[in-house]
Amino acid sequence: MNLEKKKVTRNKLLLLICFVASYLFLMNISSNERIPKKVISDVGNLMPVKIKEVVAGKEVETFEQTLKEAEWKKLAVSIAGKMHSQGGHTYYPNGIVLDMTSYNKILQIDPEGKTITVQSGATWDDIQKAVNPYGLAVKVMQSQNIFTIGGSLSVNAHGRDIRHGSLIETVNSFRLMMADGEIIKVSRTENSEYFPLVIGGYGLFGIILDVELKLTDDELYKVRTTSLSYKDYSDFFKEKVMADDKVKMHLARISTAPDSFLKDMYITDWAIASQEEYSTYNHLKEDKGTFLMKFLLGLSRNFGWGKNLFWDLQEGYFHRQDGELMTRNNVMRSESKFLEYENKSDTDILQEYFVPVDEFESYIDDLRHALQDEDLNLMNITIRYVEENQEAVLSYSKEDMFALVLLINQGLTEKDKEETGKIIREMIDVTIDHNGSYYLPYYSYPTDGQMRRAYPRTEEFFQKKRNLDPDKRFRNKFYEVYGE
Repeated sequence: MNLEKKKVTRNKLLLLICFVASYLFLMNISSNERIPKKVISDVGNLMPVKIKEVVAGKEVETFEQTLKEAEWKKLAVSIAGKMHSQGGHTYYPNGIVLDMTSYNKILQIDPEGKTITVQSGATWDDIQKAVNPYGLAVKVMQSQNIFTIGGSLSVNAHGRDIRHGSLIETVNSFRLMMADGEIIKVSRTENSEYFPLVIGGYGLFGIILDVELKLTDDELYKVRTTSLSYKDYSDFFKEKVMADDKVKMHLARISTAPDSFLKDMYITDWAIASQEEYSTYNHLKEDKGTFLMKFLLGLSRNFGWGKNLFWDLQEGYFHRQDGELMTRNNVMRSESKFLEYENKSDTDILQEYFVPVDEFESYIDDLRHALQDEDLNLMNITIRYVEENQEAVLSYSKEDMFALVLLINQGLTEKDKEETGKIIREMIDVTIDHNGSYYLPYYSYPTDGQMRRAYPRTEEFFQKKRNLDPDKRFRNKFYEVYGE
């Protein structure tokens, strides 16, 4: 080959290399960031979907390049954390899933101002470990600390604290990457239109990058547990819990056991104790007794007598804790591994219903009546309190509410889903008839009409979505069912 031909060949080779390099840069492809086309599902495993790929990003540049790819290929982008939402909120058919769990740095702690700034893939466990040495604690989070901050904001979570309501109350600001890659700061005064849409917005308006949250003091609490009838719960709560300024956190359970179905209750309160022994108790606890709890829950899942046994043992366990001392951080480090369940033929799902405090007794009577002839494997109901907060467009707490979290076991076949859906829609009708609402992060059993009754600003929410993201770059199955 003569010199001129060698130059032509070399130039062609260089052009080819440059083209491939440019393509790879545009696609941001690397072996540890991309998982090829696969079937994906959330923890409920009721809605498996084939997607194009999962992109796990540690840097903002990864998200920018992913959005460019999605624009070029006209693909939907969905945003995922721990994927504990159960209605396809974190994926879309043939779309790209952004896995945020690697984007998890603690950026800043301000002990004097009592704030923390974190990347959205960090978990509540990460925050607790970071702030505990400063004697600080989270204000509002779910009862388990395994979830990502971005995911919790997207569902506007709530928890055991009765002096603070929804998570939105504790957010100072966050950075949001929009569909075109532009990054804006969002607060109640800056780009404020996005604030009540993104929080409780299920990932439909952009990528939450990092968040500044308000913290509070870690305190030492004393545990107290009381057994009572469901008929007495509302009055007890108003007179003995809310009226007592020392009580900071609260959790109740109502029986799902056949012998005392939706009648017997026990409640656990955490009240301010003397802080002299704080340093003795402020080490963070880890899960314990997981095997026993999983075993008992398995009995409850499969046998009526197992539900009776589990109820009796649970109630006795919490009564034995009466008088114990726990820090706020540890109260909010509830055991969660025992809830993990995988089976080829069935799954555990959640439902959550919100009902006004004064409606509780009549609501439970009507709910019991609705379920008495139904074959629903209801394993557990925990009850929390959420004060009124309508800051989020999709706000579930239209007034001071009790939140009932239902754990249900159901089959995976289409017939199983049809039967469970029928019962759930009946329960939602009962809830709405009592001026209540239901939580949106779960399977799409509710009808479109039920959503609009429970969330009067539904159409406003989806119209804002269409206005602010006209190409519908951010999509998920939740949007497909209720927004389109």
